[in-house]
Amino acid sequence: MAASRPMEWNGNHSSVTTFVLLGLSDEKRLQSILFPIFLGTYLVTLIWNLGLILLIRMDSHLHTPMYFFLSFLSLIDICYSSSISPRMLSDFFKDEKTISFIACATQYFVEAWMGLTECCLLAAMAYDRYVAIGSPLQYSTTMAPGLCGKMVAGAYVCGFLTSLSQTVSCFNLDYCGPNIIQHFFCDLPQIIPLSCSNPFISQIILLLEAIFVVLGSLLVTLLSYGFIAASILKISSGKGSARAFNTCASHLATVTLFFGTALSVYMRPSSNHSRKQDKVLSVFYVILIPMLNPLIYSLRNKGIKEALKRVIKRATH
Repeated sequence: MAASRPMEWNGNHSSVTTFVLLGLSDEKRLQSILFPIFLGTYLVTLIWNLGLILLIRMDSHLHTPMYFFLSFLSLIDICYSSSISPRMLSDFFKDEKTISFIACATQYFVEAWMGLTECCLLAAMAYDRYVAIGSPLQYSTTMAPGLCGKMVAGAYVCGFLTSLSQTVSCFNLDYCGPNIIQHFFCDLPQIIPLSCSNPFISQIILLLEAIFVVLGSLLVTLLSYGFIAASILKISSGKGSARAFNTCASHLATVTLFFGTALSVYMRPSSNHSRKQDKVLSVFYVILIPMLNPLIYSLRNKGIKEALKRVIKRATH
């Protein structure tokens, strides 16, 4: 594929002003099949997540810490999907999928902000489940509204600052050569190798933030589930154990999907053969997981089903 390379002169070197996204596929026939699938997926993502947020706000029985966190998880999924899906859908109709330097930086900033915030929020939700199962009598006082608000705010601030530092460090590098991104969205592992300056500092920043934020959130989540498992084993009644496990089954499924697919993409050595696999996995955690999260939390959740019935009953009467 011969890509144009718009440049502008900047001091002693020319700077790339646009990037070219290779997209999911160059085959027109496959693109015509993928477009309605991904359009439907995006619309379902918006409807399900927005519907879940409204349901939690409208029904007073769902005004608990677990659903408070869940409403913000749905908001993250809407923003995360919206940072990538609309451009990806429009690119299906373009022969050359160009994106400006600023638009690429903005897209990465938003997607990284939402992704990193979700890591922190999933850790907060795991701690919430630990308190609910390990200390049920102190749950309402421990997980007070003030603490829950601070945990959500902390997750968003942590994601914002981490994403900002990554975006600034990466897009302040010099780009004066190839401008083809081997992906369907702007992602740093595919952008940094295009730089014609030394990316060592940017790579160190990425590594340290991945260790502290992503792996740190995963560690908190795993520790919380370790204590949850210990608490469940102490419950003598089989029915009580099953009820306790059901309260965190949905969150455990979400954590497994999110961290499993993300780590399999970013922790694996890069190669030409793995790029296609990375695209498939990226579709899963960028496009499909935001759609699946509200479904996972709704299917086996008795509280959400009953709340939906109450809202429908109020609306009809």
